[in-house]
Amino acid sequence: MTTLKLDDDISEIGRLTMPQIHALKRLGILTIQDLLRHFPTRYEQFGVFRTIEGLIHGEMFMIEGKVTKLATKKTWRRRMPMTSATVEDATGKAQVMWFSQPYIGKMIAIGDIIRLNGKVQIKEKGVFFANPLFEKISRFSVNRPSKQLMPVYSETRGISSRWLAYHIDRALNAIAEIPEILPEHIIKKYHLPVISRALRAIHFPRSEREATAARKRFAFEEIFTIQLMRQQERRLLESKASPELILPTARLEGFLEGLPFKLTKGQKQVLGEILENIGSSTPMARLLEGDVGSGKTIIAAAASYVAALSGHQVAYMAPTELLARQHFAAFTKYLGRLGFKIGLVSSGESRVFPSKAYPGRDAHISRTQLNKWVHMGDIRIVIGTHALIAKGMEFDKLALIIVDEQHRFGVRQRARLAKTESRRESRIPHFLSMTATPIPRTLALTIYGDLDLSVLDELPPGRKPITTLVGSGTDRARMWELMREEVASGRQAFVICPRIEEKDDDIKSVEKEVKRLRDIFPEFVVGGMHGKLSGKERDKRMQEFARGEIQVLVSTTVIEVGIDIPNATVMIVEDSDWFGLAQLHQLRGRIGRGEHQSTFIALTESRSKKTLDRLHALETAENGFRLAEMDLMLRGAGELSGGHQWGISDIGMEALKNPAMVAAARSEATALLKDDTELTAYPKLNIALERAKTREAHFE
Repeated sequence: MTTLKLDDDISEIGRLTMPQIHALKRLGILTIQDLLRHFPTRYEQFGVFRTIEGLIHGEMFMIEGKVTKLATKKTWRRRMPMTSATVEDATGKAQVMWFSQPYIGKMIAIGDIIRLNGKVQIKEKGVFFANPLFEKISRFSVNRPSKQLMPVYSETRGISSRWLAYHIDRALNAIAEIPEILPEHIIKKYHLPVISRALRAIHFPRSEREATAARKRFAFEEIFTIQLMRQQERRLLESKASPELILPTARLEGFLEGLPFKLTKGQKQVLGEILENIGSSTPMARLLEGDVGSGKTIIAAAASYVAALSGHQVAYMAPTELLARQHFAAFTKYLGRLGFKIGLVSSGESRVFPSKAYPGRDAHISRTQLNKWVHMGDIRIVIGTHALIAKGMEFDKLALIIVDEQHRFGVRQRARLAKTESRRESRIPHFLSMTATPIPRTLALTIYGDLDLSVLDELPPGRKPITTLVGSGTDRARMWELMREEVASGRQAFVICPRIEEKDDDIKSVEKEVKRLRDIFPEFVVGGMHGKLSGKERDKRMQEFARGEIQVLVSTTVIEVGIDIPNATVMIVEDSDWFGLAQLHQLRGRIGRGEHQSTFIALTESRSKKTLDRLHALETAENGFRLAEMDLMLRGAGELSGGHQWGISDIGMEALKNPAMVAAARSEATALLKDDTELTAYPKLNIALERAKTREAHFE
């Protein structure tokens, strides 16, 4: 095999078919470096070494034998590729089958001596192994092989764990150079293995201790790299200037006193932090985390009020058309009486408030007209989706950008909005990001290291606590009766399923549950909603639900953010163990928004004590942030709300369980950038950072 370089295309690893190249791309593997950094999710310990004669049914064992028969074919019914072999030692024979791994037939040959590890099945026809781990050896062992760890990788169709292990081993043997990117003083200070040793150890460790040390090194490296990128972004931002948005205290107090409710202590504190930021010439870069129902929208409205009355403009970006419309309605309610125009723009519509033809109401206008009014500064606040960064949208004096659920937007998209040109404003806008997704503090400090953090964790007064129940499938009939009573009394209900379509298992799907619930509740209108519907169709279903035309809505988690139906008082989540605690808390926040008592029901078929303990935490945790921390520790970092949505690997997510490591990485990044923002003293680290930024942009 020719010498490889880290930046070589993955096709240099050997002859790859187009399906394999596409499959590797699904795994995020585009280069040799990507392959080497596709780390194992776990390791399998080789079983006890035995001869074939001494094997026991149902247990894990290791054997060594000579391949005496070998064939590759397809199964008769499903046409699945299969490699079969007969392996013999001095005491007997074993039949071996590898399903969907036809390449194994090219890796071994009749006469080869191989070592197998797997679960044994003993049937009438003899000893059988299905999909065992294997390796070729030059001769039978004189002594028992020492215990060995075998890497297990995340797979995709067409690329198995064994395929990855084989090609990673080849790449490690053929790589020309693996440059060290961590500064030497950091490696010594934290006793980290150097990169060449760590790469070999994380893939093919000789012991659990060696694997742990390698994983620690790469976890630290990832968090450290992200911290460097975010802190560089923050320092660049702080070198710029923004408009100073200041309003007389009396006017702001008059606005707040005119609201139909009083701000909570937490809302007042957060608003104070934001007003202090936007009143400065240094650009604000702040993340506002607000627990479900904590009242983030009024904070955004108050900040927008200050910007608008200061003679500037506000851009408010939402992730969906439905959420943009809801914010538009809220802003016109809170700010509509103040005399300036508020616009709404999305791919489907453009509207303005107030309308000349219908005072006190909004009306549809052409996109051209809306763009013109924004460009001239006649519209002070523009609420929209990605249409805000579309061609033709140019502001007059943009001074404040607010992005809702900002983790759903890529870094480049946020930067593009922040760089939106203003006709008469050369300074860059202040930036406020908001999310209702509970984020553990270690994650927030890592992913959003360039932002200041504000937290709203108390509910407005008057909200009734939601009753939370955890039950099994045997409780389902009783829960349905509870739902029937509520809906019959005029309320509405959600039923949440993990899947859209039915598969060959018992996991609940929207399509099947809609049919079943229509049979069980013929007196009610049951509708379905999921991500495969078009945006217009989803909006139509939600409007029908909001109007009460649908009484029971069966849905996937597309309703977890931004849905406000005060009449919905019941939510049943099927197969709730499929969801993270933070996500279940988000779903629960869709009910309990009106005057009536609400009930949240988490159903599971699992009997695992760990799973049940985790779900019962929903009944006791005081807020979503506490649940997010518990989820990180109990469920597994890679599963926290879907780790990939944060742009961080599973091994990086593991590091978030260790606040000391996150603090150390943050501290070292700060120290490194203190006198050398461009990292000129660390060229290899700089190259790694540029590669990480390019990759981040590619996979947004």
